[in-house]
Amino acid sequence: MIRTLLTLCSVVIGIILTSPGLADEPAAVKEQAVNGPNSVNINVRMEGPYTADKPLQVVCYFKYTKEGAKRMTGAPVELDKRLGGAINSLRTRGEFHGAPLETILIKPKDAAIKAKSLLLIGLGDESQLSLDVLERVGQTALRQAKSIGATKIAFAPLIRDQGNTSIGVGAVETAVVKGMLLAYDTELRLQREGLSNEYKLTDWSVEAGPAYFDETVAGVRDAVSQAAADTAKRSSDNYAIGTK
Repeated sequence: MIRTLLTLCSVVIGIILTSPGLADEPAAVKEQAVNGPNSVNINVRMEGPYTADKPLQVVCYFKYTKEGAKRMTGAPVELDKRLGGAINSLRTRGEFHGAPLETILIKPKDAAIKAKSLLLIGLGDESQLSLDVLERVGQTALRQAKSIGATKIAFAPLIRDQGNTSIGVGAVETAVVKGMLLAYDTELRLQREGLSNEYKLTDWSVEAGPAYFDETVAGVRDAVSQAAADTAKRSSDNYAIGTK
């Protein structure tokens, strides 16, 4: 009798563990949505730059040094591994130095990462990192995205993974997201004057690790407040003098 009950219990447990939607169901990605000006949807997501299913993934790198490369851990290491070492090759050969706002666009091979395109943006010398540089990184990311028609973008600064702690995680995202939002506001104003091709940013995803998720959300909210205040102060005059 006891043996029969044990057998039945084993069968039941096996059914539970193998049932669709239970043991095989992946854990949900933690996410926090923040509404930005100009109807920009900003989502902070707890995921890496190789799992975001977006048309464009953006990541950042300091100017290459051998010492800096040795300190690199986590997401950038895994990202380059999935790309077959392409990023490291570009950097060690001096073909992507990581100079301030230097960019290079990579088309990953099928299934290497989920994003269709990967944009690398240089941060410059690690000792020179500043909020101004980070704000311009956001600006550059938006304008590069617009140039290839990417309306959904995922962004990961990868600064902590490169061993740098000079600027808080929240402050990093405040600067980057603010730069992106202000650049997009300029883009919309140019479109209204017929000075730019039609482009609509529908989604900006900020990737954050578990330890920095809440701080990143707070930084994004600060960026939204600052960008809204700055855009409200902008001149309503046309860029092209004498036009309406």
